[in-house]
Amino acid sequence: MSIFRVQDIKSVSRHINSNEKNMSALDLTLLSVGSVIGTGVMVLTGIIAAKEAGPGVMLSFLIGGIVASIIVLCYGELCSAVPSSGGSYTFAYVALGELFAYIVGLSISVAYVLSTATVGAGWSAYFVSFLSELGINFPKALSNIPGDGGIVNLPAIIAILLITFVISIGTRESKKVNNIIVLIKVGVIAIFIFIGVFHISSSNWIPFLPYKITGVLSGAAAVFYAYCGFDSIASAAPYVKNPKKSLTIGLLASLGICILVYIAVSAVLTGLTSYKNLDVADALSYGLTIVGKPKIALIVSLGSVIGILAVIFANNFTTSQILATMSRDGLLPKIFGRNNKKDVPIVALWIIGILEAIFAGFFNMKLLASFSSIAFLLVYGTVSFSVIFFRKRYPNLKREFSTPLFPIIPILGTASCLFLMANLPKITWIIFAIILVFILITYFVYGKNNSKIKELQ
Repeated sequence: MSIFRVQDIKSVSRHINSNEKNMSALDLTLLSVGSVIGTGVMVLTGIIAAKEAGPGVMLSFLIGGIVASIIVLCYGELCSAVPSSGGSYTFAYVALGELFAYIVGLSISVAYVLSTATVGAGWSAYFVSFLSELGINFPKALSNIPGDGGIVNLPAIIAILLITFVISIGTRESKKVNNIIVLIKVGVIAIFIFIGVFHISSSNWIPFLPYKITGVLSGAAAVFYAYCGFDSIASAAPYVKNPKKSLTIGLLASLGICILVYIAVSAVLTGLTSYKNLDVADALSYGLTIVGKPKIALIVSLGSVIGILAVIFANNFTTSQILATMSRDGLLPKIFGRNNKKDVPIVALWIIGILEAIFAGFFNMKLLASFSSIAFLLVYGTVSFSVIFFRKRYPNLKREFSTPLFPIIPILGTASCLFLMANLPKITWIIFAIILVFILITYFVYGKNNSKIKELQ
């Protein structure tokens, strides 16, 4: 059937010819760390601890990290064998077929848009908190969404549009900005851990599981999106000097760093004060203020204000690349694939930037995080499963990295994603189901009839 036609792997390789090949394995690692470490650790850690997992949020991040590790082992093989700006979308296309690729491509795009909106809202909270510590009171009407008594979250909108502009000036230039931001962010988190560890009270970890194991699992599903930066590496393939090796190195190195950071931060944060007090968006600076370190809290707030911008950078870079690739394949209108002189998909970039700004300015952050989590889980479960079909379709293809314990790891990756999806709220499933139906309708109305891909011979 035409809806299951697959993309020829050779046609994918022909598009890896960018004039902007300037990214190394270190750049990829920093890009992924920039995408992964952000609101998940700086914002959601406190919120999930307060509402769902208590001190057990450490286990939530551990479970999320284990699932992410399994998925990364699948991504490693696909990235090394199929370097493409389409990331998960292209992996599904060459292994499972067009319909799955379309669902994956738009689902991951929706996930990144909602995730970035969440990041923008989290950035706004730290920005307003930082101004407050300087004695400047930003108007609540302009920093809160209508549901929280405000008019619009203006700082979130400005942050997203600013980073969208930075990306538009070119990969070489924006890469330097991103690397600096990521290093600042990692440094700030290191300061938080180093100072906070000396003020931990073990009594704050009792009870460790106030919401039982179900709370931990629910928390794991909610924070999973905090690990979702895989496509930021995969989609950077056209700009990488040695994609087959560097992509895999970047994936494995960045995930290892992020798992350690998340567990360490959640342990310190829940040790500083009772989990009941952590239902705040600027959790790290709040925790330090409680233990009498207002000056350090100010530094952490400033670093967070700068550092969270890297997540917006990586997410928007990734989403624009995926949409441009889908446009090139005929599944989306040509306008999404239009590049500027710096080889940046400028139209796709600004469309997603504007959408994110609207969501960040007017919608609830926790709700957006849940929606992005279920979309990410659907995509990563599909990609994990696609490794099995990819092996069968291309048994003799040279691979710089092969998923170990095949096919156990791909099956575990798929099952883990389904398990975490099952622990998300019912309302999340209902709304995502509506989104999924809309995606299917657009495929049969437009994508299927305009596809440029022929059957693999």
